[in-house]
Parts: sequence; C-alpha cells; structure tokens
Amino acid sequence: MEISRTAILNKTHYGINIYAYVLRQFYPNQTVLSLTGKDSRITKNPFNDNKESLKISIVNNIAIHKDINLNEFKGNVFDFAQLYFKTTNDEELLLKINQVLNLNLKIKVKDHLECNYSDKNTWYARCSFFKAPIRNVFPTETMWLNQIYALITGNKYKSITNTFRALKNPKEARKYKANNFDYVTFSGIFKKRSDKELIKHSNLLTIDFDHLENVKELKDKLLSDQYFETELLFTSPSGKGIKWIIRIDISEITQAEYFKAVANYIKHTYNIEVDHSGKDISRACFLSHDPSAFLNKRHQIA
Repeated sequence: MEISRTAILNKTHYGINIYAYVLRQFYPNQTVLSLTGKDSRITKNPFNDNKESLKISIVNNIAIHKDINLNEFKGNVFDFAQLYFKTTNDEELLLKINQVLNLNLKIKVKDHLECNYSDKNTWYARCSFFKAPIRNVFPTETMWLNQIYALITGNKYKSITNTFRALKNPKEARKYKANNFDYVTFSGIFKKRSDKELIKHSNLLTIDFDHLENVKELKDKLLSDQYFETELLFTSPSGKGIKWIIRIDISEITQAEYFKAVANYIKHTYNIEVDHSGKDISRACFLSHDPSAFLNKRHQIA
C-alpha cells in the first residue's frame, strides 16, 4: 500500500486516529476523543482557545469537524492536521502523518523521478575535475566516473585525508580542506565552475550526508535502496559523512526540483536531513581517500 489520502484513511479509522493524535499533543494524559457510532462527543478545540466546542463525525468514509461556536471553523481531517503540522504541500502532509502515526505505508517517489532508462547498462557519465584550491574555478580536465573512482580508492589523497581528519581546530580544518583537496562537479562539464558556464549536464546528482554516527550502516542502506541505484559512493574528507552520487533525469524537471524530491524521500525513509547545496548544478565535491568506495559496474569499463 502506498501513501495516499485513501490509504491513510484506511489505516486511521477514517481519520479519527489523526484527530486523536493531534489533540493528544495539546492535552496529554486526557481522554481527547470519545466516539459513539459515527459521531464524537464535544471535545476541546486547541484552535479556539481550548473551548469545548469541537465536534467530529464520520461522513462518506472520512472524518470531518466543525466548531459549534465558530461557523467558519470546519473541514476534514487533513485540514485539521494541516493546522497542526503546518506543512508546505499535501505530499509533505501525508508523509508527516505516515511518519508520526507509524502507519508504515510505502513511500513511492513520483513516477517522473524514477530512473527507467533504456540505455541503463551502457550509459556513462563525465564530469569536470578541478585542482586545489577551491578558489580555482577553471577545470583541469574532463573525467569519467571510473577515473574519479580510481583517484578516491588509490593513494593520491590518502595523506591529505589523514592529515585533515587529525585536525581539531574547525577553522584550521576548513582552511586546510579548501586549500588541499581537489574537487569535481559531478552534475556536469563546465567551462568555469558556475551554473551559467555549464557545457553539458551529466545526469548525476550529489547527495551529501554529514555528521553521521555510523557511516558503514548508511552506506549499506543506500546501496540497497529500492528506488535509486548508486553510481558512486564514498566517504567524505571528514570521515563522518557520505557522498552519494545517483542518476537523475532532468528532461522534464530541473535539478533543483529533483533534489527537493530526493531530499524529501531521504528525510522520510532514513530520517536524515541532507546538505541542500546538492541542488546547485555547479556544486563542488571534494575528493577524499576511501579504499572501500563503491562504483557501479557499468562505469568500470568506461
């Protein structure tokens, strides 16, 4: 079963359990809802100065509400939930309800975000490579993913990665990283590192996870993710983060829109907030030493 209004109503007794959840947030350790048949007893309304004026009923297989003192205060369970969660859109609201009520409904990424490519086994990606420091915005060369993988898994960045991870002063560490690590723009080939200077998009998106408690555990989860196939995966310079490179299709939506959908998916699948710089096409990604990095086998022959 996937997330939809109907699916949620089916798992929450037409939405009654959602009303109960919201009301319990305002009135803990109290009986917040008493249902007789398809109608509830009058209960407190947290959106009307806690007056006992809220009436909840089930009509046409959905729970609805009204306030006996406020004629304009009426709607269905999703309208009521929105007053509490204050989400930005309907999709986010459904995801939030699914999460907090532990409904365990399957999260499905929108169809146009699923990568069903006809050239799935023969596709390769190329990216711009930049020599350190980060202030250098002109690429040295264009690289295939397997060339970048070879740099990461080889010894080229071993010394600087170990030195960086040994630094304790945050300011000193930031300066060292900016001055010593080479970087790439995974999302494309550039004349200059700027969104306006893009030559060709690579159909790649970088998802950056920071401050992880267990890097290996998340790596394993991402490699077996049911919706997104990993193209490249490696540990960040700090050793406490992950760079997850996945393939996207920007023929119908922008990279920023795609990133937002993926970030939302990750939040509600893994309960992790990701670095939002990934929405930028010219985003720089530092290359670090990771002998256990993963490269999709399709790129190993490029």
